[in-house]
Amino acid sequence: MPAYFVTGTDTDAGKTLAACGLLARARLAGRSTLGLKPVASGSETTPEGLRNGDALALQSRSEPAADYATINPYAFAPPIAPHLAARRAGIEVRLADLTDWLRPLLALECDLTLVEGAGGWRVPLNDDEDLSGLATAFDLPVILVVGLRLGCISQARLTAEAIARDGLRLAGWIGSLVEPGLSFDAAEDDALYRDNLATLVRTLPAPCLGVIPQLAAAPSHAMAAAAANHLELPDVH
Repeated sequence: MPAYFVTGTDTDAGKTLAACGLLARARLAGRSTLGLKPVASGSETTPEGLRNGDALALQSRSEPAADYATINPYAFAPPIAPHLAARRAGIEVRLADLTDWLRPLLALECDLTLVEGAGGWRVPLNDDEDLSGLATAFDLPVILVVGLRLGCISQARLTAEAIARDGLRLAGWIGSLVEPGLSFDAAEDDALYRDNLATLVRTLPAPCLGVIPQLAAAPSHAMAAAAANHLELPDVH
């Protein structure tokens, strides 16, 4: 199974939960896994250094185990765009640095490797490069996580168009119910939800790998296991 780049329609679309769910699904099938977060902002200071919650969640789903520096080479404290967080830290993250980091990890040939981006597809890495350039550098197929909220249809379609324009294959998409209090209990709401999903299925040029419902608050490992029940792994082409 090849490596995939995981992106979202925007920030907080549910990328990490979807990625951890896929990794958990692969582990249930007895496959080796590696979840990577090249650049992460919104990290906390610990005795071991800056640690990002999303990267830690991916680390916990990686088997064989990998150390934190392998999972997340660039962590920044402020929860802002990565290129701005890096600038505040006096660092410029270059695409060449990330390709040097990722190349030997892809050579490990884990059964499933997921490289999770930051925010959406066009998030800048620096003044001249986008983080999506890492996917392009290795011709990684892309998994798109769609936060199922108002405006998601246009965001999802535009992102799929940008991925195709960059010459990459959209391997699949995952719907994620991320809006607080969004339940679709009423019949009218449920019909609208299903109509929105049907539109995404019809207009996105890739299969739906599942829809993650709202999950009760729980430790990240429990949420990942719950998400895995709603997901299918992408087909290898």
